[in-house]
Amino acid sequence: MYIVPNPIEVKAIENYKIYIKFENGEEKILDMRKNLEKKYYQKLKDYKYFKNVNISKTGITIEWEGGEDISPENLYYNSRLIKKFK
Repeated sequence: MYIVPNPIEVKAIENYKIYIKFENGEEKILDMRKNLEKKYYQKLKDYKYFKNVNISKTGITIEWEGGEDISPENLYYNSRLIKKFK
């Protein structure tokens, strides 16, 4: 079983997308627009709320104030690679 790398930096960017930098040096973009239709993520439609994304207390994923989060596997595998350090 492969353990996904932890996020070390996160910030909301335009169009409900999230920039994530992982401990392995990869930088990725996660598009959250599809998720906004799910009941669990309804609060994120408020862009001011959406922008307050942080690395979780456990350090293995990202989360919002209301407890919304994304599984570490989805965070890593469903995001698009934009930069990889060698």
